[in-house]
Amino acid sequence: MTDSRYQVAIVGGGIVGLAVALEITRRFPRVRLVLLEKEDRVGRHQSGHNSGVIHSGVYYKPGSLKAKLCVAGAAAMVEFCREHGIPHQVCGKVIVATHEEEFPRLEELRRRGEANGLTGLRSIGPEQLREIEPHASGLRALVVPSTGITDYAAVCDRYAEIITAEGGTILTSTAVIGLKRGADEIVVETNQGTFLATSLINCAGLFSDRISRMAGDDPQVMIVPFRGEYYDLIPSRSSLVRALIYPVPDPRFPFLGVHFTRRVNGSVDAGPNAVLAFRREGYRRTDFNLSDLGSSLAFPGFWRMALKNWRSGLAEFHRSFSKPAFVHALQRLIPEVREEDLVPGGSGVRAQALTRQGALADDFQFVPSDRMLHVLNVPSPAATASLVIGQTIVDKGAEILGLR
Repeated sequence: MTDSRYQVAIVGGGIVGLAVALEITRRFPRVRLVLLEKEDRVGRHQSGHNSGVIHSGVYYKPGSLKAKLCVAGAAAMVEFCREHGIPHQVCGKVIVATHEEEFPRLEELRRRGEANGLTGLRSIGPEQLREIEPHASGLRALVVPSTGITDYAAVCDRYAEIITAEGGTILTSTAVIGLKRGADEIVVETNQGTFLATSLINCAGLFSDRISRMAGDDPQVMIVPFRGEYYDLIPSRSSLVRALIYPVPDPRFPFLGVHFTRRVNGSVDAGPNAVLAFRREGYRRTDFNLSDLGSSLAFPGFWRMALKNWRSGLAEFHRSFSKPAFVHALQRLIPEVREEDLVPGGSGVRAQALTRQGALADDFQFVPSDRMLHVLNVPSPAATASLVIGQTIVDKGAEILGLR
């Protein structure tokens, strides 16, 4: 059994846990830090399965933590990618209204974006839309020039390299199986032995609520996993999309709707839909874990959420099993897309925090508790804003966690 002492232990080697570790090693170089990741390498789950978009901050409520951190975080991410030679492009995107009833929501997005400090936003008509995206169809669109794309798996790897070079320790294949608070230290039990830490930061993503409960805390939320499934445009049809084409989102639902995203390698994603996953790391329809599904179904907030969103949920499940239905949704944006243009792509699982009242937690949630800090809700734009999220968590946690 390994018995190692650290000042700070971080649970979770996704992009947020890595960003927190990066900030601590930079700001407090004498602090002895260990990051514990249960997989064999960092960034294996949400961080390595997302669409690679550097979000601008146009969607988020002005004054919210999401809005503040996304706008600053996007600029920081672009600068980080430039500095470290990570592939990226600031390609911009269009948000397309295909029905007149979407016009007020599109205008609200423009207002939000400007309130959040975005520049260059402009509303355009069908002719200008076709100049930007020749194959897109819509009645009106909002141009968001500051949106970009990158490779977040490469970003995670670079974060890890810097952390290690700065003296931090990253241990992979190390799953936390128990937490105990002592008088002066936290006992962290793992499958690789026991570690002692003065303080702990929980960045466990899909399992952050379980780590919180393992520590004896009540997170007040349940992490419910939603799987997003993508198709890819075949290479000969990737020219249908120049950059990013999004629909106007439905404010009643936390997801953005099916859209087109050109990646830094030139391929084009189409999707995703959003369905309940039957396993917290359930990337395939056949993935199932009785404990994961049971905990979701036993949580009272799940049923309250389901009652409010059952129609949209059924539509998402229908698209999951029906390629024609998926294609039909995509044709709202690009009418030329056909079933034969699409092949099955990747998928990702979003860790969505759900309250007991059935509300899908919208903003980031960082909850302190006796020498611990639980990062309980960091959905998109967490990757975009990761550097600034790391700074914010360390700002919040420095005094609580006794960092010097």
